Amino acid sequence: MHARKGERLVVPSRTLGGPVRDAEIIGVPHDDGSPPYRVRWSDTGHEGLFFPGPDAWVDHEEHPPTAPGGSR
Repeated sequence: MHARKGERLVVPSRTLGGPVRDAEIIGVPHDDGSPPYRVRWSDTGHEGLFFPGPDAWVDHEEHPPTAPGGSR
């Protein structure tokens, strides 16, 4: 997995029919774009370091920055 600042990280729910979470990638500490990433979660605005699992993916389309609380 490789990402750049400003891309979107998507994490599916582990329960059937559960919510999909997404976060704006606000920091990529490694030059090669590998995890972990600093992210801002769209549903809570919480920022933190995230180590994505094998079910997560990066949406490489450009997205405007997300404000805390999920509004754009």
